[in-house]
Amino acid sequence: MNKFLCCTLVFLDISVKWTTQETFPPKYLHYDPETSRQLLCDQCPPGTYLKQHCTTRRKTQCEPCPHHYYTNSWHFNEECLYCSGMCKELQYVKQECNSTHNRVCECVEGRYLDLEFCLRHTSCPPGFGVVQAGTPERNTICKRCPDGFFSNETSSKAACRKHTNCSALGLQMASKGNATHDNLCIGNTEATPKCGIDVTLCEEAFFRFAVPTKFTPNWLSVLVDSLPGTKVNAETIERIKRRHSSQEQTFQLLKLWKHQNKDQDMVKKIIQDIDLCENSVVKHIGRWNLTLEHLSSLMESLPGKKVAMEDVEKTMKLCKSTDQILKLLSLWRIKNGDQDTLKGLAHGLKHLKTYHFPKAILQSLRKTVKFLHSFTMYRLYQKLFLEMIGNQVQSGKISCL
Repeated sequence: MNKFLCCTLVFLDISVKWTTQETFPPKYLHYDPETSRQLLCDQCPPGTYLKQHCTTRRKTQCEPCPHHYYTNSWHFNEECLYCSGMCKELQYVKQECNSTHNRVCECVEGRYLDLEFCLRHTSCPPGFGVVQAGTPERNTICKRCPDGFFSNETSSKAACRKHTNCSALGLQMASKGNATHDNLCIGNTEATPKCGIDVTLCEEAFFRFAVPTKFTPNWLSVLVDSLPGTKVNAETIERIKRRHSSQEQTFQLLKLWKHQNKDQDMVKKIIQDIDLCENSVVKHIGRWNLTLEHLSSLMESLPGKKVAMEDVEKTMKLCKSTDQILKLLSLWRIKNGDQDTLKGLAHGLKHLKTYHFPKAILQSLRKTVKFLHSFTMYRLYQKLFLEMIGNQVQSGKISCL
């Protein structure tokens, strides 16, 4: 009985497979007038059209599609399809027409197809972030930033960012963020940078001296172990790694280390020397009362992402004239990630002539760049950095950086 049942199941399985299996090539029914019979004829493959139906004596006859015509599937049509016309305005040819495919047009970068028009992707306003980036087929999808997140820019690509955790950085919250602004963090009055400048030009030049040309996978950990005094904790290091690019990680680490060890004698000396450098910079570029037009022209001349006009206006209101350029250069550096501020400023100076910028201010800016790139400053950065890690090198904890 079991043997009979087994054979029956095998037979049923074979029967099901035979009845559900698709034939190839695909067939179509055709009435043959010669024999008055219904025949199963082979369909024509993509790239061809039906020339003659099959008969009892011959197979289906197919011919290649002529130029500018196509078929993209098996069929039994007696004509090929005509390729679509030229692509419309703001479109490009993604795939040219051939015998098996129609011409495919696609909207250029930053636009999507709506009916017959390529419309610009929607830019999410401040307070809203991108949850689904736009494609050539669909528009951007924006969503209001949830609690704890913000977006302070108009963008078709940027998502909402998480509010900065001030306490994790060893700082206090001066004002709570909302959907359009980050939390504002400060240290004590003495340690707070002037006008909220994140990293000054002198600090940046010094910190860049500490950054190797090529990063090793554990570079940040090596630097943490090399720095004397109070160590930046592991949790903060991981947070820095998640939030910042490789070079910016070093900036943020050294800034925190400097703040945590500001009372140590060796660090006090480093801070004093950096302050002397910053006083020299202010002498060069901090004595001009620049107009809004001057400041906006300076920012417009810099390469990369531009500092928004509202940030230029805000800087004029909140910062003293001595700090305005420094604040805006700090904003430009943050906005452009790993870009070197001095190189960006040097690039901008080449183009500022076209903005009818005052010659005296141009000369002061050039002197600032030259001063921070001078051999004297290089030796100072070298001295400060070696003092900072000298004990660790002498003790053999690190062989080189």
